[in-house]
Amino acid sequence: MRPGSGSGTVTLVVAADRFVFVQLHTCGGEFVKDFLTQFVAGARLIGRHVPRRLIPPSLVHLPTLGFVRNPWSYYVLWYALEARRRAPSLLYRALSEEGRLGFAPTLERMLELGADGRLLDQVVAALPPRYTGRGLNLPGFALEPIRASGLGFFSFLYRHMYDAPGISHIRRVERLREELIPMLVAVGQPVSAAMRARALEAPQESAAERRYLGHYGETLRDRVAERDAVLIARYGYQFAA
Repeated sequence: MRPGSGSGTVTLVVAADRFVFVQLHTCGGEFVKDFLTQFVAGARLIGRHVPRRLIPPSLVHLPTLGFVRNPWSYYVLWYALEARRRAPSLLYRALSEEGRLGFAPTLERMLELGADGRLLDQVVAALPPRYTGRGLNLPGFALEPIRASGLGFFSFLYRHMYDAPGISHIRRVERLREELIPMLVAVGQPVSAAMRARALEAPQESAAERRYLGHYGETLRDRVAERDAVLIARYGYQFAA
């Protein structure tokens, strides 16, 4: 999907005259999208899970806002969401061998996309050839840059969505209630009492999301720590309850 195409009226990339909000998958984007379109004058919807580099040229000078998640939590959440869908994504189908593999072996394959060229070839071939505006909205050619990077999938996805000079307003989704208003203030967005009250209603992590530790053995835990090390260090994440 390219800016200005017919599919660009779907949800989840929001722009105003002071900033652009880009949604990283499973990182609070639905709430933030609704919040911004309700309270921020001039906010408009551009596309679903569209990376920053594809936003219209007239917006590229604006600061980027977004949220990130603990990688260990992300992988558990991603798998759980896909496994219960009646029509799971092509990425999930390829990595889980059409649902035959459980969480651990599926994640092991996911974490090897940046190291195993043969596996990556298979997955790239299984993905859509272009942006669709649906789901993760990740075509095969957009996944190709993970090749030989050694990155975990979530670290790659972070770079894919947010890669741009001067990114400095990405906060932890686990603190969305506390971080949303300061993030807006930091880019000069006026904030009303109603906005502050609504921000306190942001969803918090569910009990299932907080119990991600039980899905990992020691080897898989350490593999995530290795593949997603830069992201983990940047935001101070730990493998902890």
